[in-house]
Amino acid sequence: MAKRKPGRLFPIEFDVLECGLALQASDGTFYGFALARALSDHSGTELTAHGTLYKALGRMKDSGLLESTWEDSAAADAENRPRRRLYTVTGEGEKAYRAEALALGADAVAERRRARAGGVIPGVPLLGIDAGGLA
Repeated sequence: MAKRKPGRLFPIEFDVLECGLALQASDGTFYGFALARALSDHSGTELTAHGTLYKALGRMKDSGLLESTWEDSAAADAENRPRRRLYTVTGEGEKAYRAEALALGADAVAERRRARAGGVIPGVPLLGIDAGGLA
């Protein structure tokens, strides 16, 4: 694994926070498979294995960037599937996302997203970041 620079996020962590915040804004929580799909569809991030994502989610939960709970078993039973672990981005996670976006620079973040996705990414806003800093 690459060494972490103090106070910085790994690229996968930044992407998880970015997509997680967007999913959370529309659904209240998010789960691993929905996040993997959002990372692929909206950010252009292709995971080599879902284990990569789940290791990152665990690391981010342990560091306080995310919180998780198991969904109610009745919801899973109604759809005849296993229960999902539901995630939310914490205040600390949102703060880390914004700090990383500022460290990268709004133009660099926007360019990075365009390069990965091949253009504008509808539905996933660059949350609260503009060329002058936090909106």
